Amino acid sequence: MTLYGPDIPKPIESFEEAGFPPYVLKEVVELGFKAPTPIQAQGWPMALSGRDVVGIAETGSGKTLAYCLPAIVHINAQPFLEPGDGPIVLILAPTRELAVQIQQECTKFGNSSRIKNTCVYGGVPRGPQIRDLSRGIEICIATPGRLIDMLESRKTNLRRVTYLVLDEADRMLDMGFEPQIRKIVEQIRPDRQTLMWSATWPKEVQRLAQDYLKDYIQVNVGSLSLSASHNISQSVEVCAEHEKRGKLIKHLERIMDEREHKTLIFTGTKRTADDITKYLRQDGWPALAIHGDKAQNERDWVLNEFKTGKSPIMVATDVASRGIDVKDVKFVINYDFPNNVEDY
Repeated sequence: MTLYGPDIPKPIESFEEAGFPPYVLKEVVELGFKAPTPIQAQGWPMALSGRDVVGIAETGSGKTLAYCLPAIVHINAQPFLEPGDGPIVLILAPTRELAVQIQQECTKFGNSSRIKNTCVYGGVPRGPQIRDLSRGIEICIATPGRLIDMLESRKTNLRRVTYLVLDEADRMLDMGFEPQIRKIVEQIRPDRQTLMWSATWPKEVQRLAQDYLKDYIQVNVGSLSLSASHNISQSVEVCAEHEKRGKLIKHLERIMDEREHKTLIFTGTKRTADDITKYLRQDGWPALAIHGDKAQNERDWVLNEFKTGKSPIMVATDVASRGIDVKDVKFVINYDFPNNVEDY
């Protein structure tokens, strides 16, 4: 872990040391957390200090809690919401899947302090989201496009936002959201606290940090140059297109003999994802597909079937997979080799 910036708060070794109020600590203990992850040990004191923070860490590092718990403390130090007020905490995320995962974490820890949240993303009806916003919510987790839609139709406002999180900032820029992010951030008061999380630290992300964060402190977990995880054994097979299906079946036969056999298969296109899934299912394999053309409720269902192990094989396009964090995946098969090394 590397730290940059002046007067960085010291890391903590236990949840008690973080200075969280009793109601947050109680939730942490009840959920069975033993000790903070490295990113939490350093990220919490940084966020609780009220300073702007840049964190470079991968999905699955525990970064969501590194900004969620300080957000709850921040909200409880603010005046109560009045009718017509927008949220106090705004969390921007690149995909609806990631937004929903963040919401699940916020809900777990916000319950005891009666903090309400909602998730605002496209691809589903606006009605329930508008209802939540009009009732008043302290935390809004949103994808940039749908949030701008809500702001332009005056369904919410950002006047009360004093804690802003940009999660997976590099992904949001990759997906072309920079104009929307800038449009949103420019509507937020300048005395806010801003936290920016990213898996990588390219020039575009650095520029965004320089434009919108003041005197920030930075924590990097692992190396800044993107590297594959070291605890994964990797093998590459070169073959003709028509040989792929046969090889896939051979690998799956071997994999399914293992006690833990949750498998993620990546394809380059939605069509290939559907074709492979159909082929596998006809052959009796428990496979389901997830990609951007599927309805949100179907994507949620597929992800849940995969997470719970009811369907241990999930076929996904790389875009649908971004930000998905499933703990116990044992095998990853790149059916089509990714277009660039970062995605790999």
